[in-house]
Formats: sequence, structure tokens, C-alpha cells
Amino acid sequence: MKITELEPKLIWECFDEITKVPRPTHHLDKMREFLVDWAGRHGIEVATDEVGNVLMRKPATPGHENAPTVVLQGHQDMVAEKRGDKVHDFLNDPITTIVDGDWVKADGTTLGADNGLGCAAGMAVLMDKTLVHGPIECLFTVDEEQGLIGANGLQPGFVKGTILLNLDSEEHGSLVIGCAGGMVVDCKLPYKGVEAPKGKAYYKVHINHLKGGHSGMEINLGRGNANQQLCRFLWENRDRFGMVLAAIEGGGLANAIPREAWAVVGIEPSQKQEFEEEVKKFSDMLHAEFLLAEGKDFTFDCEPAEAPAEAMDAMLADRLIAAMFSCPNGVQGMSNAVEGLVETSCNLASVKKEDGEIKVTAHVRSSVDSRRDELADRIKALFMMAGATVEFSNGYVGWAPNPESRVLNVAVESFEKLFGKKPKVEALHAGLECGLFLEKMPGMDMISFGPTLKDIHSPSEKANIPSVQAFWKFLCDILETLANEVV
Repeated sequence: MKITELEPKLIWECFDEITKVPRPTHHLDKMREFLVDWAGRHGIEVATDEVGNVLMRKPATPGHENAPTVVLQGHQDMVAEKRGDKVHDFLNDPITTIVDGDWVKADGTTLGADNGLGCAAGMAVLMDKTLVHGPIECLFTVDEEQGLIGANGLQPGFVKGTILLNLDSEEHGSLVIGCAGGMVVDCKLPYKGVEAPKGKAYYKVHINHLKGGHSGMEINLGRGNANQQLCRFLWENRDRFGMVLAAIEGGGLANAIPREAWAVVGIEPSQKQEFEEEVKKFSDMLHAEFLLAEGKDFTFDCEPAEAPAEAMDAMLADRLIAAMFSCPNGVQGMSNAVEGLVETSCNLASVKKEDGEIKVTAHVRSSVDSRRDELADRIKALFMMAGATVEFSNGYVGWAPNPESRVLNVAVESFEKLFGKKPKVEALHAGLECGLFLEKMPGMDMISFGPTLKDIHSPSEKANIPSVQAFWKFLCDILETLANEVV
């Protein structure tokens, strides 16, 4: 079955069009062109701003012109992650979608339902002539996944609405009214290369097929961080085998828990069997530790490698491994204000050699801005002791909950009417653009909701089909209720 055969057809048809447009973060020219062209084809008013945000407008249903203007908001970009064995060019190739029972997934890549389905829902509202609604604005922001650039660059007056429905949450039945702020910590160590010692036996040590996932939504699930577990092995065995570190690389995007990492190391040839046994022993230990969080499918192994021409300076290698092994990672504190909410966390996101430096990136989140800044400073202090220069980037503020929100009350009543139960009202540890919108547009009344998505920011990402139907029904009912209000 094709996704265009699913219900509600308008959303899935729009999402199908979106999946054909390459749109990784920071590479959104094709997506912006698609949206502007799509609006033109359907006779919809459209505008763009300096940073690339796209705004579409639809007049109210006749008789509801005096209702408040509602902004439907989603972000254009997707996280570009794929399996290690998957050949896919995110700058040029479309996403291949698969219908599997009650789920839609992709073939070896992220699906892009985050936030493609939110964008598709806005487009469907613009197209549907049967809906009852007040004036509608659809805002499609750029580069939410790294830096929230569209929200940061939004200029006052570009958006006229007073109510905003952020369609970027991942659990049907949850109404989000707050989120954490965040910051990226970039640590750069000057690379010192030396001639690789001859007479060593070289191996590639590899950890692969961890579940990974969203570094905000799934940081509390106890999943393994490939970068840290690899450095744990290297730290514990650095002296035992006369180990030389020739290369190391792991992870990718700041907001994705790293699923794989590898290192090329040299050891004494007389210890090859002992080294291979130690790798197997470490693998068994990881599987015992992470069985419940990761299952059995991940691997930690080694294979012989060709002798490289160059290796890392021994002091650099020791400092790098020590800093990455000891770097704060995972949940660092729980909220005292909201039961069960992660307050502060860190994701040791990536390590790679780039432009003559070893670059390590960590992503810090917290619902308390001062705690976010404290954790970022702790990481800075740690890596400065290792000889790194450290910079903070892509900082964004949190979104403070407003339990007295009018649109929240409308949504709660609508959900109870439609589904016969109360929705969950919560704050998230993940970052959303809403905090920045409040800075740009004080007084904006907003909530966030969406269909059920699983394993976002990973190649296992999937969207629940029945929840998309319920999400559409819910969105339409909220719009109709708001249409009957008078400003």
C-alpha cells in the first residue's frame, strides 16, 4: 500500500509530496522552492522572509472573519540519519516510505515525519474547503533541528496571528505547554599527528546498531551512547596493550544520541589474541548492561586494519579519551517542579577530525536556563583542561508553561469531547520553537501537539497511522471551536 491511499488522504498526499523533496537541516533551498511553488499551484497567498521562513494565508470561512487568527506552525527541515549500510544522499534523494501495519516508516533512513507531518497538516488545512475556521496563517520555519534559526530570525509583524498551534509534538493525547532550552558545546583540540609506529598490529574497534534517538525525548531511556562507550573501552585498555590511537569518529547530529562510533588502534602483535578476547569480554558486558534499554541487536567488535601512515600524538590521545569518557552524558537532574520531567541533560553527540582539529560536540538541555549554563561551563572546564578551545553556539531559551492558556482550555475540552478522556498536559525536555516565538511575539497563546511518532532522529523513525487520523480530527475541531470566538 502507498501512503497516498491512507486516511486522511489530504495529509498523506501532502506528506508524500514532502518526502520527495530533499530537506536536511541547513540545506532547505529545495524545500522553500517547493512550498512557494505549491502555494502558487493552489492559489494560496505566500510570503518568505530573509532567513527562509515561508508564510501562507487562508481567509476565514464566510461568517467567521472576526475570529482570532490562528497560526499553524511546523518546521521545514528533517534530521538526516541513515543506517551505516544504507546508500542515500540526503541532498538529492527522496525518502522511500513503507506502510507496515499501523505504521509508516522509511527504508533505512529517518522518515522526516518530524516535522513533515506537521507541515502536511498545515497544507491540508489550507487545501480543505469543507473546514470551518477563522483566518489561518501557516508558518513553515527553517533549521529548527540545529539552532532554531527560523524562529530566531523571525521578524515582528511577519506573523499576524494571536494563537499558535505548534504541530511538532510526537505523542497523540499529549498537549505540550512548556519545553527545555538548550545549547551546543563545541570543543576543538589541535590535532597533533605523528608517524604511526611500525611493528604494531592495527585493529578497527566498532560499536554499531545502538538505538540512538532524540537527545531530548529519549535521553531518559538509558540507551547507550556510542561515543562514550567506545572511549570507556579505550580508557580501560590504553596501557594494557601499549595502545596507539590512530583515528576516532562517532555520532553525527547534536540532537541525535550517537548510534555508532569507531576507532583505529595499534597494539603489540604478541597480544592480538588477548586483545580480541578483551573486545569480546567488553561486548558481553555492554550487552548485559544495556539489554533492557537496547535489546540484543547492537554490536561491539573489532577487525584487523591496515597500518595507517599517521597516528595521534600520545598526549593528545590520552587527553581526548579521558575528556570524552568523563564528560557528563545522559540525565543530569530531574525537575522539582514537574514530576517525572527531566530537568537537565547532556548528549555527547559527536567526535571527528576536521580541518586539522579534533572536534567534540555536546548538546546540553535544561528547563532551567541557569542549570543549562552551569552544565555547559562544566563541560567547557573539562575540555579546557584537556587542551581544547571551547565555544557555545545555537543557544535557545525554554518555554515557560502557562496553565491558564485559553487555547489550552479549548484543546482539553475538544479532546474530551472527541475521545472520551482527558489529554495529558505536560512540559517536554525536548526543545521547541515556542519559547523563541514568545520572545518575538509577547502575548501569543500557544500549545503544541501532534500524532504519535516513534524513534525520531534515527533510521527507525515511524509514524502511527491511526494517530494521524485522530490528530487531524482533533486539529479540525479546535479550529472550528476557535472560529466561533470573536476577537
